[in-house]
Amino acid sequence: QVQLVESGGGSVQAGESLTLSCAASGYTVNTYWWRFCMGWFRQAPGKEREGLGTIATNNIYATYADSVRGRFTISTDTAKKTLYLQMNSLKPEDTAMYYCAAKDDGACNIHATFTWWGQGTQVTVSS
Repeated sequence: QVQLVESGGGSVQAGESLTLSCAASGYTVNTYWWRFCMGWFRQAPGKEREGLGTIATNNIYATYADSVRGRFTISTDTAKKTLYLQMNSLKPEDTAMYYCAAKDDGACNIHATFTWWGQGTQVTVSS
């Protein structure tokens, strides 16, 4: 099984930065981490879930949605089995619940179907 636990959310002012973490655990993670695809998503009240970006755990390069490219950076720490989302120059429109997700096969992009999801962490950006 796979457990995903997000942390690092909070309330910040516009223009500030925040880093979210997603700790992955479980037998499948420990055994097959090398073939995982990890992703960050967010959902604001009244809006559809939005994919922010993905990264394959065997690759240092992430892909990003246009809405966050250049401001957000996705990375992983293999030793810690942790996914990160560095968010810079935050805007009020970035306010949402942020989720990490994982899959261990198939395409790795924000349009793919992810198997496992975390509970989410709230990010609130005030102007």
